[in-house]
Amino acid sequence: MTDGSPGEELIELSLGYLYSAALHAAARFRIADLLAEGPRTPGELADEAGVQAPHLHRMLRFLATKEVFREDAEGRFHLTPRAEPLRTGVPGSLRDYVMVRGEDIFWSSAGRLHEAVRTGRTAFETLYDVPFYDHLAAEPRLEAAFHSSMAAFSESLSNDVAEVCELADARTVVDVGGGRGGLLRAVLRRRPHLTGTLFDLESVVGGHVLDTPDLEGRWRVEGGDFFTSVPAGADAYLLKHVLAGWPDDDCLRILRSCRAAMPGDGRIYVINSLIPEGNAPHPGKTMDMVMMSVLNGKGRTRAEYESLLDRTGFAVRSVVDATPHAGVIEAVVRRS
Repeated sequence: MTDGSPGEELIELSLGYLYSAALHAAARFRIADLLAEGPRTPGELADEAGVQAPHLHRMLRFLATKEVFREDAEGRFHLTPRAEPLRTGVPGSLRDYVMVRGEDIFWSSAGRLHEAVRTGRTAFETLYDVPFYDHLAAEPRLEAAFHSSMAAFSESLSNDVAEVCELADARTVVDVGGGRGGLLRAVLRRRPHLTGTLFDLESVVGGHVLDTPDLEGRWRVEGGDFFTSVPAGADAYLLKHVLAGWPDDDCLRILRSCRAAMPGDGRIYVINSLIPEGNAPHPGKTMDMVMMSVLNGKGRTRAEYESLLDRTGFAVRSVVDATPHAGVIEAVVRRS
């Protein structure tokens, strides 16, 4: 811990990347899984993980300063509530998310954030000379890992989002850019009267999670490009964590595709973190740095999202902050 002086706090901030590195290493070696049945010494953990005990001890001691694991008086490490999501296959697991954020595509891009600020071009494109999603498409292993990580991140939010989407009078819904369908699955489970379409790239929807007995006959998947068109005629369209990944001009194209597909009484739900005014920490401000370094999108305020909707023929009807990661803006087709 620092003594709280401005200088000490600044030093701690400047070394923050070491926490990310240690967290990624803990996920890679499945330390949380090894601690699931009880506390263990670094030597016991190292034998199973295939690593060096002294170095593992130093790393876990470091993470324990952030309450990720805890060391007791006998030198054994314990699983903590903050480390619980690092376990594999448990509800709310974020191990896949943490693992992918330790990949070079994120790590190196963050190290070139200054280039993004200087040039206005994403740091990723400066390094790889190709847009992020094009690079993923050429790397099947990495693409699969990335989409798995996004599914892990979204899983914990989907139930909260599904709860606040007013769909009582809808009969059909399209999840645009819906990845593997976690949100659509949550929506369909809460609204037995609905049927839904999961729409994303062919390579993404092939790994969908909708084929469960309780949803039989109520869903379909469709591959395509949301810049060109989306499935037509649905009562409601969902855009969860889509627009933040793109610059304004591309967001307008996506929204226009949705508007062209919608009936006159249709509605759209734009779901993204809404950056508040002021200096307080907020997940949207953090994700905005990810967008700046890796993707060509950006975090936005409520007013900025409302402006995009207004420019594409929508009128905002309601705004709900389901979680800090997911504000839900409901908009309808604007009457002429």
